[in-house]
Amino acid sequence: MHLRSPTAGNGRLAPSDLRLWAVLALALVFLTLGALFLAAPGLGALIYGVPAPAGLGQTYLRAIGARDAALALYLAGLALLSTRRAVAIVLGASLVIPACDLVLILSAGTATWWQVALHGLSAAVLALIALWLSGRGQAA
Repeated sequence: MHLRSPTAGNGRLAPSDLRLWAVLALALVFLTLGALFLAAPGLGALIYGVPAPAGLGQTYLRAIGARDAALALYLAGLALLSTRRAVAIVLGASLVIPACDLVLILSAGTATWWQVALHGLSAAVLALIALWLSGRGQAA
């Protein structure tokens, strides 16, 4: 008997599967961050760990917002319409984002401990949910 969470016969996440809701919650977090960077780039910069640039430099912060919003939409769309495996692959590949963010803020030398921890937490959550979706570590 398999102890895995329920999935539809086609490998998609069923509404009764907690993993679907975890991915949708993660998508909501990234959508909220994206909206924050788009609407208030200075506040986004504070959370990210870099000083907010003036003028046209804020365009780069808004690009971060667009990236986070797109990631949110990818995750939500895949979770609702694709397979569990596809969502796990995209989450795993998305680890590049917090890894690069960590390198950037550490090399800039502008981040505080909590900003570094936030990027590390983001990477950990992406990795854990990707592993959970892939079924690793579960009894067969």
